[in-house]
Amino acid sequence: MRALKFTRTSYVEVVDDEPEPQRKDGDIVIEVAYAGICGSDLHGVLPGGYRKPPLIMGHEFSGITPDGRRVAVNATINCGTCDLCRRGREQVCRRRQIIGIDRPGGMAERVAVPERAIVELPEETSLLAGALVEPLAVAVRGWKRAGTEPGDRVGIVGAGNIGLLLLAVSQGFDVESTITDIDPARREMAEAMGGNAAESLEGEYDVIFDAVGSTDAHTATLQHLAPGGTAIWIGSRSPDPAFDALDLVRSEKTVKASFAYTHDDFVEAARLAATLDLGWVEVVDLDRSAEVFMSLMAGGSSLVKAVIRP
Repeated sequence: MRALKFTRTSYVEVVDDEPEPQRKDGDIVIEVAYAGICGSDLHGVLPGGYRKPPLIMGHEFSGITPDGRRVAVNATINCGTCDLCRRGREQVCRRRQIIGIDRPGGMAERVAVPERAIVELPEETSLLAGALVEPLAVAVRGWKRAGTEPGDRVGIVGAGNIGLLLLAVSQGFDVESTITDIDPARREMAEAMGGNAAESLEGEYDVIFDAVGSTDAHTATLQHLAPGGTAIWIGSRSPDPAFDALDLVRSEKTVKASFAYTHDDFVEAARLAATLDLGWVEVVDLDRSAEVFMSLMAGGSSLVKAVIRP
């Protein structure tokens, strides 16, 4: 079969002779419809990244099962038996594996996945929207972690994939949201989705989402957080926290990490995906996927979200 494959550091290529997926116990093979390129994929193939070649990446994808069901795939595979899984914290299972990182992913014509990982798409959710269920579930989880109250002023740092999905989810809350990005094209996209966009945060916010994860973003979230406010860190670009611990204490500011999603978050995202404006998503055929991936990785493309069609 054909696939987009991470073959060496900082390099991906389309291969035509990839062996068919090997099923493990409990797996099924699905025909991939669409697979999204995530920012973590772009960073993960660089030197020091936590993806190891050779690897078919792709943890955001939709497809069709052998019996014809239209599905999205929950890429975070937990053990289901440990103390964390039993307490409903399966997304931080110590033995978790992630499809597209720890095992072959969805940037291919076919992929083997645990049958328990698939979630059927509602009739009104397209297969293209289905490829956004995984990152949308990340946004759903972030908002649940935030615990906003009506009237809160909310900031979102970064108008990339996750940032725009956080903005989309915000429409279900009675809050005032501002999303920031240094890229004018991304700010325009956010405004087209009905958001209030700015180049940077100004003033104080009750809740701030960091959808970038850089040192500068960490700093900005806490500098502009109101006393008693909450920062939700989702981005994972830098391990440097870059915060003033005394300011955190004296102002009773809270930093919460938000990682992945629970099964319930994923199911909720599969329903919400039908309401997404997909005007910021560009579909890329597999033949062009390596070129687009490498351009995004090098910062030479203005695409917000590229989705591969195998």
